[in-house]
Amino acid sequence: MENQLAQPEIIVRRITLMVLAVLLAIGAGVLGFHVIQVSDPYVHKVLLLNGDSVRGQAMFQINCAGCHGLQADGSVGPSLQHVSQHKSKISLIHQVTSGQTPPMPKFQPSAQEMADLLSYLEKL
Repeated sequence: MENQLAQPEIIVRRITLMVLAVLLAIGAGVLGFHVIQVSDPYVHKVLLLNGDSVRGQAMFQINCAGCHGLQADGSVGPSLQHVSQHKSKISLIHQVTSGQTPPMPKFQPSAQEMADLLSYLEKL
């Protein structure tokens, strides 16, 4: 009789351990992704700098407004209003520098210019 009572308890413990293992693996994967991205020297440097939104706006007007609109409200490219609320700084840096979203060109601003651009985008 004692073995029969212990059997459901063992099953519950195993399921709990499996769920915890899956959650830890997912958490490690998410954390690992950000660690890898921040380990990129360019990204790391950008994130350490303080950006100037006025310079960022000027840079946006010269390099980005042709597609994203003078007010960043969309044209050929999508609106960037409130973009920092749904994309991380790391994602935005990757988006700007990768060229992986045609027709957006690959663009490699200096670390300070990228920090300035991020500062401007955060104010939209």
